[in-house]
Amino acid sequence: MADRPVSIAQHYHKRTKYHPATLKDTELDWSKQPIPFKEYKIGAAFDLKPYLTEKPEQGGKALDSAETNRLDEKLNWQRLSRLLFHSYGLTVRMMTRMSGEMIYLRASPSAGGLYPAEMYLISRGTPLLAAGLYSYQAQSHSLVRFWDSEVWSTLQDACFWHPTLDQTQMAIVITSVFYRSAWRYQDRAYRRILLDTGHLLANIELASAISDFRPHLIGGFMDETVNQMLYLDPEQEGTIAILALADRLDVRQNLPLAPTCLPSSRQMEYPKLLDGELLPYFHKATQIPATQDAPSLKKLIEKQALQISAAAEADKYNFPFCLKVSTKTLASVLWGENLADLASTILQRRSTRVLSGAHLTLDELKALLDFTYQPQNYVEQSLDPTPDYFDLNLIETFIAVSGIEGLEEGCYYYAPKAQELRQIRFKNFRQELHRLCLGQNLGRDAAAVLFHTADLGRATLQYGDRVYRYLHMDAGHLGQRLNLAAIRLGLGVSGIAGFFDDEVNEVLGIPTDEAVLYITTLGRPR
Repeated sequence: MADRPVSIAQHYHKRTKYHPATLKDTELDWSKQPIPFKEYKIGAAFDLKPYLTEKPEQGGKALDSAETNRLDEKLNWQRLSRLLFHSYGLTVRMMTRMSGEMIYLRASPSAGGLYPAEMYLISRGTPLLAAGLYSYQAQSHSLVRFWDSEVWSTLQDACFWHPTLDQTQMAIVITSVFYRSAWRYQDRAYRRILLDTGHLLANIELASAISDFRPHLIGGFMDETVNQMLYLDPEQEGTIAILALADRLDVRQNLPLAPTCLPSSRQMEYPKLLDGELLPYFHKATQIPATQDAPSLKKLIEKQALQISAAAEADKYNFPFCLKVSTKTLASVLWGENLADLASTILQRRSTRVLSGAHLTLDELKALLDFTYQPQNYVEQSLDPTPDYFDLNLIETFIAVSGIEGLEEGCYYYAPKAQELRQIRFKNFRQELHRLCLGQNLGRDAAAVLFHTADLGRATLQYGDRVYRYLHMDAGHLGQRLNLAAIRLGLGVSGIAGFFDDEVNEVLGIPTDEAVLYITTLGRPR
């Protein structure tokens, strides 16, 4: 067909767009509501709860080697417990009034509260954790060791002998149980799954800083090999991202930056897919198959390593004769001594349900953008100045301003390298935003609505169909940093993954090549 999109990624994105004429409410079958936890009936359990409440023991007297080792072991358990809890731990249990069922909320947000992600820990063999596979059980805040053999070499092989796995002793694997999200959002659920994973990756990044770890992101791996290693049913659950977990207290693990992604193929021929078949088919199309050609991919990784510092120097869009407003500011989101306020903010974060419509100040907007896009400004607060993303050069940011004191209403392009806002439309878009966000009052009442976009055609040429994962996870990662900065400043914030895709571009003047990935509403809570 002449109008067929170039790749399955573009086809998927087009098929899952919302349109005013075709959008309809789907009645949910509550009898089939998925359980947001995966339990292992067999395995050795390690309870992590005591290490959240205990404080590190104070010194003051000479200790023998046995006592020193005991304290070191306890400290390491505390660090691991805090990392996992602040990444994906259970923070709220509450009973619904209507059904009397229990609702569980976690440190990382999830569309619809469905939590499709699962976290696994792989140990190479440490004094703390024997070699094997571990599942993080958020419901009980524990680790279950469900496989007690060495699998590190299998992981290395599956990741094409990625350099960050050479010196590290632990790795985190994020998977998704597809039905948990698809039960409610059907084929479009894959977008939400990836955005949820991006939020979780941001939590892991920041929780690692609190706990003296440094996660190194790996997006290029042989999916089938990792799924088999974890004993997953690939029809139900699939690996989405891997992180080599470096220990910052071990100088041998203070690793340099390394490539985070590899390309997959671009699938330009595909069968006619019925509703409900598109998500699983597309996920398989984004996979990197098991291959004997690892040496050539290893060379590609090494080539990418040389290109890491050669990122684009200029922002993509520089509209002529537009109003330009500088967003440069000093680091203005403060996280307290030893990042204590960051830890509490992660656990207190909630999506704002109602915004007041009141204005924000320009300084508040600058602070939000600064923490989200300028991590180098936070090195003095012990945060990583160069956290891992897949490829931020592919992500663009537009902001619809409805109520920012000192800033004219309209739509702006945010240029992160120049650190400035560039106005492209002059109008108050409150009513249009209400419609674009599927009638959600958050769009209407927000002081600013931020849009993450990407040129899918250009992105798939660079990374194949797998780039759809990278783009949405990066957008979710940025969205979580926005969330946490807003909560820290006492502001309201909520992510929106459901919107009228094409109308966003038409109404706001966003270039038509830019596919909208994610929306974040910002304002004052009511």
